[in-house]
Amino acid sequence: MSYRVGIINVTGFAGMEAARLLWGHPQAHIASVTGRSLAGQKLGEAFPHLACYEDLTITDGIEGEVDIVFSAMPTAASAASCEPFVRKGIPVIDIAADFRLKDPAEFEKWMGQPHPAPDLLPQAVYGLPELNRAAIAASRLIANPGCYPAASILAMAPAFAAGLVESQLIVDAKSGISGAGRATGGGYSYSDVNEDVSAYKIANHNHQPEIAQELAALRKAPAPRVTFVPHLVPMTRGIHATCYAPLRAGVTDSDVQGVYRDFYRDAPFTRVVDTPPHTKHTQGNNMCLVHAAVDSRNGMLVAIGVLDNLVKGAAGQAIENMNLVLGLPQTAGLDMPAIYP
Repeated sequence: MSYRVGIINVTGFAGMEAARLLWGHPQAHIASVTGRSLAGQKLGEAFPHLACYEDLTITDGIEGEVDIVFSAMPTAASAASCEPFVRKGIPVIDIAADFRLKDPAEFEKWMGQPHPAPDLLPQAVYGLPELNRAAIAASRLIANPGCYPAASILAMAPAFAAGLVESQLIVDAKSGISGAGRATGGGYSYSDVNEDVSAYKIANHNHQPEIAQELAALRKAPAPRVTFVPHLVPMTRGIHATCYAPLRAGVTDSDVQGVYRDFYRDAPFTRVVDTPPHTKHTQGNNMCLVHAAVDSRNGMLVAIGVLDNLVKGAAGQAIENMNLVLGLPQTAGLDMPAIYP
Protein backbone atom coordinates (compact mmCIF):
# COMPACT_ATOMS: atom_id res chain seq x y z
CA MET A 1 0.00 0.00 0.00
CA SER A 2 1.18 3.51 -0.82
CA TYR A 3 -0.23 6.33 1.31
CA ARG A 4 -1.36 9.58 -0.36
CA VAL A 5 0.23 12.75 1.02
CA GLY A 6 -0.97 16.32 0.60
CA ILE A 7 1.39 19.26 1.15
CA ILE A 8 -0.08 22.68 1.91
CA ASN A 9 2.31 25.42 0.73
CA VAL A 10 4.81 23.33 -1.19
CA THR A 11 6.40 26.58 -2.42
CA GLY A 12 8.13 27.30 0.91
CA PHE A 13 11.48 25.78 1.84
CA ALA A 14 9.95 23.22 4.21
CA GLY A 15 7.30 22.20 1.67
CA MET A 16 9.88 21.83 -1.10
CA GLU A 17 12.13 19.79 1.18
CA ALA A 18 9.23 17.48 2.06
CA ALA A 19 8.63 16.91 -1.64
CA ARG A 20 12.31 16.14 -2.22
CA LEU A 21 12.46 13.62 0.60
CA LEU A 22 9.13 11.96 -0.20
CA TRP A 23 10.24 11.17 -3.76
CA GLY A 24 12.27 8.27 -2.39
CA HIS A 25 9.77 7.09 0.22
CA PRO A 26 8.94 3.38 -0.21
CA GLN A 27 5.34 3.57 1.07
CA ALA A 28 4.10 7.14 0.56
CA HIS A 29 3.70 9.43 -2.43
CA ILE A 30 2.54 13.00 -2.99
CA ALA A 31 -1.02 13.18 -4.30
CA SER A 32 -1.66 16.93 -4.07
CA VAL A 33 0.30 20.13 -3.38
CA THR A 34 -0.81 23.72 -2.90
CA GLY A 35 0.84 27.09 -3.40
CA ARG A 36 -1.38 30.03 -4.22
CA SER A 37 1.32 32.17 -5.83
CA LEU A 38 2.20 29.40 -8.31
CA ALA A 39 -1.15 27.67 -8.70
CA GLY A 40 -1.56 26.13 -12.14
CA GLN A 41 2.14 25.46 -12.68
CA LYS A 42 3.76 22.04 -12.67
CA LEU A 43 5.85 21.50 -9.55
CA GLY A 44 8.85 20.36 -11.60
CA GLU A 45 8.68 23.44 -13.81
CA ALA A 46 8.32 25.89 -10.92
CA PHE A 47 11.27 24.27 -9.10
CA PRO A 48 13.68 22.55 -11.50
CA HIS A 49 15.39 20.63 -8.69
CA LEU A 50 12.03 18.82 -8.33
CA ALA A 51 11.84 17.93 -12.04
CA CYS A 52 10.93 14.37 -11.01
CA TYR A 53 7.44 15.77 -10.32
CA GLU A 54 6.87 16.81 -13.93
CA ASP A 55 3.19 15.78 -13.90
CA LEU A 56 2.16 17.18 -10.49
CA THR A 57 0.26 20.48 -10.68
CA ILE A 58 0.34 23.07 -7.90
CA THR A 59 -3.24 23.99 -6.94
CA ASP A 60 -5.02 26.50 -4.69
CA GLY A 61 -6.20 23.80 -2.29
CA ILE A 62 -5.69 20.09 -1.63
CA GLU A 63 -7.46 18.16 -4.39
CA GLY A 64 -8.65 14.55 -4.39
CA GLU A 65 -8.31 12.03 -1.59
CA VAL A 66 -5.34 12.13 0.80
CA ASP A 67 -4.40 9.93 3.74
CA ILE A 68 -2.31 12.52 5.57
CA VAL A 69 -1.55 16.24 5.22
CA PHE A 70 1.55 18.33 5.89
CA SER A 71 1.03 22.04 6.49
CA ALA A 72 4.06 24.16 5.67
CA MET A 73 2.19 27.44 6.04
CA PRO A 74 3.79 30.28 8.02
CA THR A 75 3.36 30.29 11.79
CA ALA A 76 0.06 31.85 12.94
CA ALA A 77 -1.47 31.11 9.52
CA SER A 78 -1.16 27.33 9.58
CA ALA A 79 -3.87 26.35 12.08
CA ALA A 80 -6.65 27.59 9.80
CA SER A 81 -5.31 25.36 7.00
CA CYS A 82 -4.98 22.35 9.31
CA GLU A 83 -8.37 22.66 11.01
CA PRO A 84 -10.66 21.26 8.27
CA PHE A 85 -8.58 18.11 7.87
CA VAL A 86 -8.29 17.50 11.61
CA ARG A 87 -12.06 17.80 12.01
CA LYS A 88 -12.53 15.26 9.20
CA GLY A 89 -10.24 12.82 10.99
CA ILE A 90 -7.41 13.08 8.46
CA PRO A 91 -4.00 13.08 10.20
CA VAL A 92 -2.15 16.39 10.01
CA ILE A 93 1.51 17.21 10.58
CA ASP A 94 1.81 20.96 11.24
CA ILE A 95 5.34 22.11 10.42
CA ALA A 96 4.55 25.61 11.72
CA ALA A 97 4.35 26.59 15.40
CA ASP A 98 0.56 26.83 15.68
CA PHE A 99 0.00 23.73 17.83
CA ARG A 100 3.30 23.56 19.76
CA LEU A 101 2.36 25.68 22.78
CA LYS A 102 -0.33 23.94 24.82
CA ASP A 103 -1.75 27.09 26.43
CA PRO A 104 -3.74 29.33 24.04
CA ALA A 105 -2.89 32.32 26.21
CA GLU A 106 0.81 31.61 25.64
CA PHE A 107 0.17 31.40 21.90
CA GLU A 108 -1.51 34.82 21.92
CA LYS A 109 1.28 36.27 24.07
CA TRP A 110 4.09 35.10 21.78
CA MET A 111 2.35 35.19 18.38
CA GLY A 112 0.42 38.41 18.88
CA GLN A 113 -3.02 37.02 17.99
CA PRO A 114 -5.62 34.65 19.44
CA HIS A 115 -5.30 30.98 18.52
CA PRO A 116 -7.76 30.21 15.68
CA ALA A 117 -8.63 26.71 16.93
CA PRO A 118 -7.97 26.51 20.69
CA ASP A 119 -10.25 23.50 21.12
CA LEU A 120 -7.83 21.43 19.02
CA LEU A 121 -4.79 22.16 21.21
CA PRO A 122 -5.48 19.29 23.66
CA GLN A 123 -5.33 16.85 20.73
CA ALA A 124 -1.93 18.04 19.53
CA VAL A 125 1.16 15.99 20.36
CA TYR A 126 4.62 17.54 20.25
CA GLY A 127 6.30 15.75 17.37
CA LEU A 128 9.69 14.80 18.78
CA PRO A 129 9.84 10.98 18.71
CA GLU A 130 12.81 10.84 21.04
CA LEU A 131 10.40 12.04 23.74
CA ASN A 132 6.91 11.16 22.51
CA ARG A 133 7.09 8.19 20.12
CA ALA A 134 4.04 6.30 21.44
CA ALA A 135 1.88 9.43 21.75
CA ILE A 136 2.75 10.49 18.20
CA ALA A 137 1.76 7.09 16.82
CA ALA A 138 -1.64 7.36 18.52
CA SER A 139 -2.36 10.97 17.52
CA ARG A 140 -3.93 12.59 14.47
CA LEU A 141 -2.55 16.11 15.05
CA ILE A 142 1.21 16.46 15.33
CA ALA A 143 2.95 19.72 16.20
CA ASN A 144 6.28 19.44 14.41
CA PRO A 145 9.04 21.00 16.55
CA GLY A 146 10.82 24.18 15.59
CA CYS A 147 14.35 23.76 14.26
CA TYR A 148 16.04 25.64 17.12
CA PRO A 149 13.97 23.84 19.79
CA ALA A 150 14.62 20.42 18.26
CA ALA A 151 18.38 20.88 18.50
CA SER A 152 18.20 22.50 21.94
CA ILE A 153 15.77 20.03 23.50
CA LEU A 154 17.64 17.01 22.16
CA ALA A 155 20.88 18.46 23.52
CA MET A 156 19.41 18.89 27.02
CA ALA A 157 16.62 16.30 27.40
CA PRO A 158 18.75 13.54 28.97
CA ALA A 159 20.17 15.94 31.56
CA PHE A 160 16.78 17.32 32.56
CA ALA A 161 15.06 13.94 32.60
CA ALA A 162 17.75 12.48 34.87
CA GLY A 163 17.91 15.52 37.14
CA LEU A 164 21.57 16.19 36.39
CA VAL A 165 21.16 19.97 36.12
CA GLU A 166 19.52 22.88 37.88
CA SER A 167 16.63 24.81 36.34
CA GLN A 168 18.65 27.61 34.71
CA LEU A 169 19.38 27.07 31.00
CA ILE A 170 21.16 29.28 28.48
CA VAL A 171 20.91 28.40 24.77
CA ASP A 172 23.28 30.09 22.34
CA ALA A 173 22.13 28.97 18.90
CA LYS A 174 23.11 29.63 15.28
CA SER A 175 21.06 29.05 12.14
CA GLY A 176 21.56 29.07 8.41
CA ILE A 177 19.60 31.67 6.45
CA SER A 178 17.08 29.17 5.04
CA GLY A 179 15.52 29.11 8.51
CA ALA A 180 14.06 32.53 7.76
CA GLY A 181 11.95 31.08 4.92
CA ARG A 182 11.43 32.09 1.30
CA ALA A 183 8.89 34.83 2.01
CA THR A 184 11.06 36.79 4.43
CA GLY A 185 11.45 40.49 3.68
CA GLY A 186 14.63 42.57 3.46
CA GLY A 187 17.85 41.90 5.29
CA TYR A 188 18.51 38.38 4.01
CA SER A 189 20.12 38.95 0.63
CA TYR A 190 23.65 37.72 -0.08
CA SER A 191 25.13 41.15 0.48
CA ASP A 192 23.30 41.45 3.82
CA VAL A 193 24.36 38.14 5.34
CA ASN A 194 27.74 37.36 3.76
CA GLU A 195 30.69 37.90 6.13
CA ASP A 196 28.26 38.69 8.95
CA VAL A 197 26.88 37.11 12.15
CA SER A 198 24.02 38.73 14.05
CA ALA A 199 21.79 37.97 17.04
CA TYR A 200 18.07 38.69 16.88
CA LYS A 201 14.94 38.58 19.05
CA ILE A 202 17.12 38.34 22.15
CA ALA A 203 15.07 36.96 25.09
CA ASN A 204 11.94 37.51 22.98
CA HIS A 205 11.78 34.62 20.53
CA ASN A 206 8.74 32.33 20.42
CA HIS A 207 11.00 29.26 20.52
CA GLN A 208 11.91 30.16 24.11
CA PRO A 209 8.60 28.98 25.68
CA GLU A 210 8.61 25.92 23.42
CA ILE A 211 11.98 24.79 24.78
CA ALA A 212 10.92 25.48 28.37
CA GLN A 213 7.58 23.68 27.98
CA GLU A 214 9.06 20.46 26.63
CA LEU A 215 11.98 20.28 29.06
CA ALA A 216 9.64 20.99 31.99
CA ALA A 217 7.55 17.95 31.03
CA LEU A 218 10.53 15.65 31.57
CA ARG A 219 10.72 15.96 35.37
CA LYS A 220 8.83 17.04 38.45
CA ALA A 221 10.74 20.20 39.29
CA PRO A 222 10.41 23.94 38.73
CA ALA A 223 10.10 24.80 35.04
CA PRO A 224 13.47 25.70 33.53
CA ARG A 225 14.30 29.38 33.21
CA VAL A 226 15.43 29.54 29.58
CA THR A 227 17.51 32.31 28.08
CA PHE A 228 17.51 31.76 24.33
CA VAL A 229 19.67 33.80 21.94
CA PRO A 230 19.47 32.92 18.23
CA HIS A 231 21.98 34.09 15.62
CA LEU A 232 22.04 34.10 11.82
CA VAL A 233 25.25 32.91 10.21
CA PRO A 234 26.22 33.07 6.51
CA MET A 235 25.37 29.50 5.47
CA THR A 236 22.29 28.04 3.83
CA ARG A 237 21.44 25.13 6.15
CA GLY A 238 22.18 24.05 9.67
CA ILE A 239 21.39 24.59 13.35
CA HIS A 240 24.09 24.62 16.01
CA ALA A 241 22.78 24.98 19.58
CA THR A 242 25.24 25.26 22.47
CA CYS A 243 23.42 24.86 25.78
CA TYR A 244 24.70 25.68 29.28
CA ALA A 245 23.19 24.57 32.60
CA PRO A 246 24.57 24.36 36.18
CA LEU A 247 25.20 20.77 37.25
CA ARG A 248 23.73 19.35 40.42
CA ALA A 249 26.31 18.69 43.15
CA GLY A 250 28.27 15.48 42.71
CA VAL A 251 27.45 14.89 39.03
CA THR A 252 30.50 13.66 37.10
CA ASP A 253 31.40 13.46 33.44
CA SER A 254 31.01 9.69 33.65
CA ASP A 255 27.45 10.16 34.95
CA VAL A 256 26.63 12.51 32.08
CA GLN A 257 28.03 10.26 29.34
CA GLY A 258 26.20 7.22 30.68
CA VAL A 259 22.87 9.04 30.95
CA TYR A 260 23.11 10.52 27.45
CA ARG A 261 24.01 7.25 25.72
CA ASP A 262 21.30 5.34 27.55
CA PHE A 263 18.65 7.99 26.80
CA TYR A 264 19.23 7.80 23.02
CA ARG A 265 20.03 4.10 22.84
CA ASP A 266 16.93 3.34 20.74
CA ALA A 267 16.67 6.67 18.86
CA PRO A 268 17.46 6.10 15.17
CA PHE A 269 17.95 9.79 14.38
CA THR A 270 19.79 11.14 17.43
CA ARG A 271 23.36 10.07 17.98
CA VAL A 272 25.64 10.93 20.89
CA VAL A 273 29.14 11.70 19.59
CA ASP A 274 32.51 11.94 21.34
CA THR A 275 33.71 15.12 19.64
CA PRO A 276 31.89 18.42 19.00
CA PRO A 277 29.84 17.99 15.79
CA HIS A 278 29.76 20.35 12.81
CA THR A 279 26.62 21.47 11.01
CA LYS A 280 27.95 19.86 7.81
CA HIS A 281 27.89 16.49 9.54
CA THR A 282 24.08 16.55 9.30
CA GLN A 283 23.56 18.46 6.04
CA GLY A 284 20.75 16.94 4.01
CA ASN A 285 19.85 14.13 6.41
CA ASN A 286 17.49 13.60 9.34
CA MET A 287 20.13 13.14 12.04
CA CYS A 288 20.69 15.19 15.19
CA LEU A 289 24.19 14.88 16.65
CA VAL A 290 24.55 15.54 20.37
CA HIS A 291 27.74 16.12 22.34
CA ALA A 292 27.82 16.67 26.10
CA ALA A 293 30.81 17.85 28.15
CA VAL A 294 31.34 18.75 31.80
CA ASP A 295 33.12 21.96 32.78
CA SER A 296 34.22 20.62 36.18
CA ARG A 297 36.01 23.83 37.18
CA ASN A 298 32.77 25.79 37.02
CA GLY A 299 30.18 23.07 37.66
CA MET A 300 28.52 23.47 34.26
CA LEU A 301 27.13 21.10 31.69
CA VAL A 302 27.81 22.18 28.10
CA ALA A 303 25.69 20.27 25.58
CA ILE A 304 25.62 20.76 21.81
CA GLY A 305 22.87 19.81 19.37
CA VAL A 306 23.45 19.98 15.61
CA LEU A 307 20.96 19.28 12.82
CA ASP A 308 19.80 20.38 9.36
CA ASN A 309 17.05 22.95 9.94
CA LEU A 310 15.15 21.86 6.80
CA VAL A 311 15.33 18.12 7.53
CA LYS A 312 15.36 17.05 11.21
CA GLY A 313 14.34 20.64 11.96
CA ALA A 314 11.33 20.60 9.59
CA ALA A 315 10.45 18.32 6.66
CA GLY A 316 12.42 15.23 7.64
CA GLN A 317 10.97 15.36 11.15
CA ALA A 318 7.51 15.67 9.58
CA ILE A 319 8.09 12.50 7.54
CA GLU A 320 9.44 10.69 10.62
CA ASN A 321 6.23 11.65 12.43
CA MET A 322 4.15 10.58 9.42
CA ASN A 323 5.80 7.17 9.50
CA LEU A 324 4.83 6.73 13.15
CA VAL A 325 1.24 7.90 12.60
CA LEU A 326 0.76 5.53 9.64
CA GLY A 327 2.40 2.58 11.38
CA LEU A 328 5.37 2.51 9.01
CA PRO A 329 9.01 1.95 9.98
CA GLN A 330 10.22 5.14 11.67
CA THR A 331 13.21 5.39 9.33
CA ALA A 332 11.29 4.85 6.06
CA GLY A 333 12.50 7.22 3.36
CA LEU A 334 14.96 8.93 5.73
CA ASP A 335 17.83 6.54 6.27
CA MET A 336 20.53 8.39 4.33
CA PRO A 337 23.98 9.85 5.01
CA ALA A 338 24.71 13.55 5.15
CA ILE A 339 25.96 15.51 2.12
CA TYR A 340 29.62 16.39 2.49
CA PRO A 341 31.40 18.66 1.88
